[in-house]
Amino acid sequence: MAGELRDGVVVVDDPAEGSALHNRGSYGEPLGGGGLSLTLMEAVYLVETVRLSIVRDGAELPMRALFRAAAGAYDQFEIKYVAYRDLRQRGYVVIEGAGPPDFLVYPRGGTPNKTPAKYWVAAISERAVFDAAALTGLLHQVAGLRKQLLLAVVDEESDLTFYTARESDPRGRPLPPLTGGPIATAHLLEDRAMVVDETEARALHDAGFYGKLAGRRLQLSLMETAHLLRLGAIELRNADTDRRIALPRLLAEARRIQPDFDLRLAVYEDLKARGIIAKTGFKYGSHFRAYEGDPDHSHAKYLVHALPEAYRGMWPEVSRAVRLAHGVKKSLLLAAAGEDVRYIRLERVRP
Repeated sequence: MAGELRDGVVVVDDPAEGSALHNRGSYGEPLGGGGLSLTLMEAVYLVETVRLSIVRDGAELPMRALFRAAAGAYDQFEIKYVAYRDLRQRGYVVIEGAGPPDFLVYPRGGTPNKTPAKYWVAAISERAVFDAAALTGLLHQVAGLRKQLLLAVVDEESDLTFYTARESDPRGRPLPPLTGGPIATAHLLEDRAMVVDETEARALHDAGFYGKLAGRRLQLSLMETAHLLRLGAIELRNADTDRRIALPRLLAEARRIQPDFDLRLAVYEDLKARGIIAKTGFKYGSHFRAYEGDPDHSHAKYLVHALPEAYRGMWPEVSRAVRLAHGVKKSLLLAAAGEDVRYIRLERVRP
């Protein structure tokens, strides 16, 4: 099938051939009076799959020249083309988007104007910056159109990893509020606190699965200690002097030990408000492991990583976190903390 490169598009003049291409994969835009106009992305794929040959100024256009033309017409053509080709080869109809997204992907057997798009696809280089605020903006657009956002991340060997991204609203079983004054006296020892009295230890643990029982004592993390002290559920004292410690002093000490303490505390307290039980996620390489119920009788559903709202990082870091969460059968939640805490759920998929 022959096409001609004209002004940045490839035109198939023969009405029958143009109609055949369009009907067998929704390629291009039909022209008035017959024929078909193809984008350079479509043209490269069709030439590569030996379904189209292209001429310019009466001579056959070499593939190398076509690639140069396409690379000049698109921002990061090589990244977008890897995603386009892969999705086409999976049997999807793929239509280029005007801005975000890069592509609209229709289900197998579906066609534009007759079938709703299944995915909004963003093609991303592994060397690109992971921008939490930009991803949140994309998710808002997708939510308004009832589409699923698919991130196609291309590595340096042009292999693809696909991630679905969606906003999440984790919810557990709400626990009774801690009211009525301190339940226990805790003593601060460096980067944790200890409730020594056995009765108080068990009462505090049972009130919200706080801490970890170590024999007859209850050990609290700094996060739990700050949260409970703010609620007035514990009285905190220095382990050496038995002098009382107020919340501002505890927070100052916690920030010295852990510079991002305020960020993590904001996410921890938001999870508690949602009825989620949050425990350290250190062994899984995350900030928290999160349970919807009793952590002693259920598995953590989520691994939660606290991020500043305007966080910018690298995709290999995200890839490691998603892979680890998948390997231990949990979902990764990125908790972007600003005025509110917003949760982004990322999962590796095969579309």
